[in-house]
Parts: sequence; structure tokens; C-alpha cells
Amino acid sequence: MKRTYEEINRKIEAEDAVVMTAEEVLGLIESKGIEEATKEVDVVTTGTFGAMCSSGAFLNFGHSEPPIKMQHVSLNGVAAYGGLAAVDAYIGATELRNDEDMSYGGAHVIEELVAGKAIHLKANSYCSDCYPRKDIDTYISLKTINQAYLYNPRNIYQNYGLATNSSEKTLYTYMGKLLPHYGNVTYSSAGQLSPLLNDPQLRTIGIGTRIFLGGGVGYVAWEGTQYKTTTATKNGVPVGAARSLALIGDLRGMSPEFVRALNFQKYGLSLGLGIGVPIPILDEDMMRCVSIRDDQIFAPLLDYAVQSRNRKPIKEISYAELRSGCIELHGNQVKTSSLSSYYKARIVAGQLKKWIEKGDFTLTQPVAAMPKERAQKPLEVMSMEDVV
Repeated sequence: MKRTYEEINRKIEAEDAVVMTAEEVLGLIESKGIEEATKEVDVVTTGTFGAMCSSGAFLNFGHSEPPIKMQHVSLNGVAAYGGLAAVDAYIGATELRNDEDMSYGGAHVIEELVAGKAIHLKANSYCSDCYPRKDIDTYISLKTINQAYLYNPRNIYQNYGLATNSSEKTLYTYMGKLLPHYGNVTYSSAGQLSPLLNDPQLRTIGIGTRIFLGGGVGYVAWEGTQYKTTTATKNGVPVGAARSLALIGDLRGMSPEFVRALNFQKYGLSLGLGIGVPIPILDEDMMRCVSIRDDQIFAPLLDYAVQSRNRKPIKEISYAELRSGCIELHGNQVKTSSLSSYYKARIVAGQLKKWIEKGDFTLTQPVAAMPKERAQKPLEVMSMEDVV
């Protein structure tokens, strides 16, 4: 049994495609098996909603009268990078308005732009014959500016390590609040609903793949930063951080329901994003990929009290155990909690399913595949001679 993208898209356009979420299809596979399920289903939708720190937006403000070459740019008091052309800037999600106050930053600016709110723009620069103006103080919104699109260098990690804390003090991390003496465990993945765990070799996901991004339509732009293929696997999926994707999408059309600023106490900010990827069921091998279940997906438990990039895993734990709310650790029962919303991941996968069923969202075949082999390099302190 084989299908092509063209055959699937013809069924989508005719509103005749059979679409199931990655959670729904598990029941069908269990009752009818891989072969029959492959015959019945054309597309499986995945979804996730969680912290995507490596996110940000390119904005073009348009030219003022007289024009200005914006060198230093701030949006609601948050610095945006202006080292681009005259009125382009990039606002990063984790940029803080004030180091002493971690309650507001770039993620909030992006969320408020998506929500249609007014944003205070201030910029200044040197003067030139092309750009005589030295400063500007005004307001913008998504209605008034030209281009406004997310460009996120690293989103939807394929898997991610779990966090705990062996020390005697509470730690405040990007994995949330970690209680002393192994008092809790946190994790951040939608497990069996997660996009890249349902296509672990990225056979159908590559540059140009159309996706659900923040409630609107986006695309896979490139391999994500820190993308690597060297992570050990179990049951066909990586045990720990592996592949990631760089994503792009127009802020117009997105929804604040799926683009939310996140504040991690005493750590900093991130951007909560809803992302969904459709998986075309081209053959039985793809159906086997989407048959992955939470009890088959494992992640390493890491001790964040060890302040090193080389933390050794304490143990590996399945997402079925994590989602039960409690795991065994050193003879004790320890509570678990997720930084990723499974509830909203279901909504994302369900919304994408509806779009496809209604014929509003066809599939794109990647124009280029992601790297088959990639290792991640550490940063070492070296001399000029060492690095050439």
C-alpha cells in the first residue's frame, strides 16, 4: 500500500481525506493492525504546545518622514536588534525589558502584536545624507507595519531531558522550579503527540513543509540550531535531545491562544507556541512511525544541581510513567509535572485535522531533506591558532 503527496492532496481538495490525530490513530492500529490502518488513513496530525525559547520576529516598520536608519530600537522598552537595513529589526523572545524585572520582555511584545495591541517604538541613530533623522518616538501595531513574521531558529525539539535537583536548595531553571533533595521531576514534551517523534528520521518533514504555527500557517525553513542525529535511540526514537527545526510564519493569522509569553520564576522568559505538523501516510513504514506510544518513548533524567553541560543521566523514564504524575526515584515516589501542555497539544492536532478535512490545508512535499548525519559541537575556550 503506497500513496503519493499528489494522491493525498487530491483527496484533501475533494474533502475526502481520512485524517486522524496521532493519539486517535493508536486505537485504530491496535484494533486493525498496521496494514489495515494504512489503507484507511491518509494523514496523521501531530501537535505540541510548550516553551520555545529560540524564537523571535522580524519586523519592518516602514520609513518615517524624514527617514531614519534605526540603529538602536526598543519596543515597549525591550531592545530589538537593529543591525539590519534601515527600518528592519529582530525582536527575540527572551530579551528582557529590565534585568532587574524579569516580568516583561520580547515574548510579551510578540504576543501583544499578535493580539493587535499598540506597541511603543523608540529608535535613534547617527545621521547620514540618506537618513537625516536622529530619533523617533511613536506607536505601531500589526496593522501599521509592513512585514511581521516569526523566524524561530530552534523549535520542537525531538525529545528533551527531564529535570530534577539533588541539592539542598530550590533551583529556578528553564525546566521550572526544582525542589531540593529530588523533590520533583519536570519534563517538556507532548510525547506520543509530538511532531518529530512521529517521524523520527524526518522522512516527510523537510524544508518547505507546511505546518500549523501559532494558530496560523507556517513552514519549515531549515534545520534547527543544535540539530543532531547522534542521540541514542530506543524503539526507533531518540532518547534525549536530537533533531530540531527552524520555523517561519506570518504573525498575521496567528492567535494569542497559541502564542503566549511565558515567565519562568527567577530564570527569565520564553515563548509558548502551538505547533502542529501533518504526517502523510505514504506507506506502512510511515504508519509504523506514528504508532509510537508514550510507554515506548523514553527521556533521560538529569540532575540540574550539576552545573555542567556533561550531566550524566540518573535513569531513563518513559512518558507513560511521567504522565502518571509520579515516578520512582532512589526508592521514593516523586511527583512529576509537565512544562508542555498536553491539553493544548490535543487542540493543535485537532485544529490541524479540521483544516485538512475541510480542504483548507494541503500538504507540501519538502523541497530539500534535513541532514541525515549531524553532530553537535561544544564551545571551548581556545586561541586564534587553535580554531583555524
